[in-house]
Amino acid sequence: MSIDENDIPALARGCAVLGTGGGGGVRTGSLAAIAAVRRHGPVPLVNLADLPDDALVVPMSGIGAPTVSHEMIHGEDEPRRLAEEVERIFGRPPAALMSAEIGGANGVAPVAWAAQLGVPLLDADGMGRAFPEVQMISMYVAGLAADLVIMSDVAGNVVTIRPVDGLWSERIARAVCVAAGSHALMSDYVLTAGQARGAVIEGTVTRALEIGRATEGTADPLGALREALGAARLITGKLTDVERRTAGGFVRGSATIEGTGADRGRRLTLELQNENLVAVEDGRTRAMVPDLITVVDTETAAAVQTESLRYGQRVTVLAWPCDPLWRTPKGLETAGPRAFGYDLDYVPVEELTAHG
Repeated sequence: MSIDENDIPALARGCAVLGTGGGGGVRTGSLAAIAAVRRHGPVPLVNLADLPDDALVVPMSGIGAPTVSHEMIHGEDEPRRLAEEVERIFGRPPAALMSAEIGGANGVAPVAWAAQLGVPLLDADGMGRAFPEVQMISMYVAGLAADLVIMSDVAGNVVTIRPVDGLWSERIARAVCVAAGSHALMSDYVLTAGQARGAVIEGTVTRALEIGRATEGTADPLGALREALGAARLITGKLTDVERRTAGGFVRGSATIEGTGADRGRRLTLELQNENLVAVEDGRTRAMVPDLITVVDTETAAAVQTESLRYGQRVTVLAWPCDPLWRTPKGLETAGPRAFGYDLDYVPVEELTAHG
């Protein structure tokens, strides 16, 4: 299987949904992917089973505030610099590229990077969604050493970090990102295919394509999307308040949705840190990380990123279960509500929404 120009719109729609509001807006990544595929040809999509154990897999992603990524657009130089540094360190070139997070632009842009580098894209990622911090990745949860982070920015700087653990990789990489203007391209957890088995979330590129295609040509895109996701509808209404600020390499804030129609009289508040983290209604938590919470346009079912939330938008909030890896003790320690400073014990979304 390969990804060609015709696949990219569906991939982008699916990645936007899986981004839970973050990972960067998909439009710029889609345009870059289309241009790269036109120039270099379709990108082969491979499974881990297709690769020998010693094949070098290089995760790549943008790091920083999504709002900045629209103005600070990566070209072909940044992924090339990362690949060259990987080859310098490991003595061989990458055998495959992998999206570090399938959500948002970080799920689409790797198609462009793989095309530019002439390597296949692995049908996997490290999150099954998007998360805002470097250590919030499946390889960290699986116990792989977080001892290498390579970063490249639009100015041409290349920074190689040798952190002592995943938490330090976040602290140092975030500081470098802020110094670079709050956006950079990053490769961390460079690993072999053998190490990746059981440490990455497989099939997520295919999953994003399926989600994106679910709403094509249907009279009820919202219903089709809910069915494809197995998602609960938290509320349908109008955005009445958005508080958002960019600080420390993140977009932080909250958004309030007032219910309309059958939901009139209800109010749901979303807490944000690049992604939608917690949904609260009348003091009752309706969904929380690491489960996925996404805001979509009520008419088209297109995902609305946190940086695009505006007063008056008519939206529906959907929530559905995360990959089982994130519900393990280490997964919840890494990306559960307490990891973001919320005094909440994790409760699965299917339990929180079982009674409406």
